[in-house]
Amino acid sequence: MKILRLILGDQLNEKHSWFDGSDPDIIYVMMEVRQETDYVLHHLQKLLLVFTAMRRFADRLRAMGKQVLYLKINDPKNRGRFDLNLKEMVGRLEIGRFEYQLPDEYRLDRDLTQLCEGLGIPYAAFDTEHFLTGRGELKTLFSGKKRLLLETFYRHMRRRFGILVDDGRPEGGRWNYDRENRSRWKGEVAIPPPLSFENDLSELYGELAASGVQYFGSVDPGNFLWPVDREQALRLLEEFVTRRLKHFGTYQDAMSLSSWSLFHSRLSPSLNLKLISPAEVVQRVLREWEVRGGEISLSQVEGFIRQIIGWREYMRGVYWDHMPEYEEMNYFDHHRRLPGFYWTGRTNMRCVGEVVTQSLEKAYAHHIQRLMVTGNFALLSGIDVDEIDRWYLGIYIDAIQWVEITNTRGMSQYADGGITATKPYAASARYIHRMSDYCERCHYRWNRRTGELACPFNSLYWNFFLKNRRLLRGNPRLGMVYRTLDRMDGMEKRRIEEQAMQYLNTMGSL
Repeated sequence: MKILRLILGDQLNEKHSWFDGSDPDIIYVMMEVRQETDYVLHHLQKLLLVFTAMRRFADRLRAMGKQVLYLKINDPKNRGRFDLNLKEMVGRLEIGRFEYQLPDEYRLDRDLTQLCEGLGIPYAAFDTEHFLTGRGELKTLFSGKKRLLLETFYRHMRRRFGILVDDGRPEGGRWNYDRENRSRWKGEVAIPPPLSFENDLSELYGELAASGVQYFGSVDPGNFLWPVDREQALRLLEEFVTRRLKHFGTYQDAMSLSSWSLFHSRLSPSLNLKLISPAEVVQRVLREWEVRGGEISLSQVEGFIRQIIGWREYMRGVYWDHMPEYEEMNYFDHHRRLPGFYWTGRTNMRCVGEVVTQSLEKAYAHHIQRLMVTGNFALLSGIDVDEIDRWYLGIYIDAIQWVEITNTRGMSQYADGGITATKPYAASARYIHRMSDYCERCHYRWNRRTGELACPFNSLYWNFFLKNRRLLRGNPRLGMVYRTLDRMDGMEKRRIEEQAMQYLNTMGSL
């Protein structure tokens, strides 16, 4: 009996048990489909990465002796959808059984379930064997509890896997060193130049252009920046632990005009495509820390591991616990249109302009740039959460819905009303000034709340809390904010509201 096994573009795990042994009756199928290129407008580099990684993975499977059927984006037999292609293959190849790995996105999980029910042959779904937790584990862990606290989940993960714990207690006496991870980079430590890969994607670039796929952003197709296979991903991991880990924790929240990557690992695209696993990344970091003794402090290591076994797994758990309702959540009822400068980077707000321009050029911005600059501005301005959701999902090279929507609609926009965050991640210009050099030589003045050239972040910040007092007043983490507002006289509040409305009404020209 012939078995057809589907491999999606983010399931490139050559260590999967599917590939143990050899069976001539198993056919692996991979396909580049318009269903995936067109559901949101993607950055060009994202499309190039996924398709190139898929092609490299198909070649790797063939080298392992596997039978692989691969449909390219411009193949005349490619019908552009998983269901149409698979139904045709099942009939033409006389397939007796269909198998697939569980998708990480709800929409594909639903589509493949419906497809299987209509194939008329036996089928089965398998785990991707990538994540440290199962889809429903978060829901089980927090059963009967009011809040799904990330810190509670993170400590559970540390104990469960024995990571940085001694007899159930945290290494160094503390679970979390986040307070040591908030330093601004001022040039006191040299930043290694980012490792790049000389991947020539000119042929695929031409195929995409000829296929009619729509995209945005820029790329140098002759010198692609990102890892496209497991070997390159492992090289990037090695570069991170030997050259950047030593300072990662200290500067993980910093932003600078001098470096777009700072000490970040840039491993998220490789992790999300499953070229490497979270377990091997954590093991490699721990091994480096043990070998180099006192050279790498615990706060650097803990800050990174928290992102991998805490934040990443937690966000996936929230996703599967709350989809599909999560896509409809809009706690503040925000519906303002996304400003045009999110697509061009042309704005007088230097912080926003720098982050958007970097994102258009590199398809990348680190978590604080996303959360506290572009996300913060969208939250304070009341941008429609559907629009900002689509922007984040399309522009970033590591954006897959399970990880994007929980961070955007949840942490960044607080549209879920506090499922993922205990308070809105809103900040005035003071935070951006403290953590970056973006405010230097900016058109606006970071320390002015109102008046000529006052930074838009300031009046928008206070206006946001004035406008949403009913929804936020009872939040214990916002007591200081509302006490400050209550000390302001009526005239100052009116000036803030007038300044904010002026900026909101002329947002396109900020």
